[in-house]
Amino acid sequence: MRTPRPLVPAAAALALLTACGGGGVHGTPGGSGVRDPYFPKAGNGGYDVTHYALDLAYEPGAHRLTGTATLTARATQDLSAFSLDLKGLDVRRVTVDGEAAPFNRAGQELTVRPPEDIGDGAEFRVAVRYSGAPETITDPDGSQEGWLRTDDGAVALGQPTGSMAWFPGNHHPSDKAAYDIEVTVPKGLRAVSNGEPTGERTSGDRTSFTWHTAEPMASYLATLAIGDYEIARSATGDGVPVYTAVDPDQAEASRAVLARIPEVLEWARDLFGPYPFATTGAIVEDSQDAGYALETQSRPVFPGAPDVVLLVHELAHQWYGDSVTPESWRDMWLNEGFATYAEWLWEEDHGGDSAQVTFDALYDGTYFDDAEEGEAVWAFAPAEPPDAEHVSADPVYLRGAMVLHRIRQTVGDDAFFALIRGWASAHRHGNAGTGDFTAYVEAKAPDHDFGAVWEEWLYGEGKPERP
Repeated sequence: MRTPRPLVPAAAALALLTACGGGGVHGTPGGSGVRDPYFPKAGNGGYDVTHYALDLAYEPGAHRLTGTATLTARATQDLSAFSLDLKGLDVRRVTVDGEAAPFNRAGQELTVRPPEDIGDGAEFRVAVRYSGAPETITDPDGSQEGWLRTDDGAVALGQPTGSMAWFPGNHHPSDKAAYDIEVTVPKGLRAVSNGEPTGERTSGDRTSFTWHTAEPMASYLATLAIGDYEIARSATGDGVPVYTAVDPDQAEASRAVLARIPEVLEWARDLFGPYPFATTGAIVEDSQDAGYALETQSRPVFPGAPDVVLLVHELAHQWYGDSVTPESWRDMWLNEGFATYAEWLWEEDHGGDSAQVTFDALYDGTYFDDAEEGEAVWAFAPAEPPDAEHVSADPVYLRGAMVLHRIRQTVGDDAFFALIRGWASAHRHGNAGTGDFTAYVEAKAPDHDFGAVWEEWLYGEGKPERP
């Protein structure tokens, strides 16, 4: 059968596909993009993905990725067509429930017309065969994500939209799914991903590695690291497997801090509740391979050996960001404010400054040596970054943590720690936004007035009055 090819411009193609509906269902196209306030083309409407099966092969020397992505999804409307996010790469064939389906490419949108319209609530499976040279994406803030080449392989990082550089999907944090990933690489290299390792086999000069993530995961938290790694396996005191993969050049510098993963998780579990995933660990790349750490689910990625405070930050994200995932990128402070406050709590519990001392230093402008950095904390409200360039700026992290400390000041320690533990439990493996959080706090502490906390610290412009 001839492989479908895009033959007409995107708008005309979508109109043509929509007009060709068949069967007993008369659907309409799912939206391209979920209108995120900062990344409006990210994600797609009309369906919810429940599972990704990725079968990939990568040749580092040729910089060539080939793959088949099979998505199991449920329609949330009657669908005549739907879109997937995919940047670059050549699509060879698309099927829906095993039948060839016409498709069209326009920018990051891969628009698919199923042979029969899909009814609201129906489960369907779309498979995409693709290949090419995966791209590195430069974010609005100048950082790089997507597919980052390394000396011996690559590392894939997805925040906020980089996952579309290596597999097609519904790439917005509001749509979480389970994952099974199989990656074939030249013999002698390893392929490390999220979740549990479920297999390794070598045939000739190629080795395949398989990984399984049962808990729902936003696509920006998926990772794939290919290269030469030192692998270590252990377990936490309560039996959670620990799997670390470290660039050999970083092995010695990383050994002591990675050995503290069980200790950090035990401390975090006591504060935040049960660890939300079946496995944990870390990937440590060479410092030149990635410009930042990222809380990739169950196995965060570090650019060189981390210190213990950075380890605490990324492991705290497993509760706040990975398990409880933001509804949109506007809610980024719910990730970074919590993880930053976890740093303060670690220091408070381990002989460092108390959270109050850190809060006061930020307020007084003595936290940074540079006065301009101190002023930047007040540049905008943490719940309302001005644009996509600033969703990871200091106010989201530091002033976000200050919001949490103001809640703690308002309700007292016992109620505060019950709140943050309850928040992680109430939205475990789900999505939540800022409005959900403020409503939750008010419902759990009805005798307290949070008006000034929300109006001045969470949403207010400029520096609030000292509390």
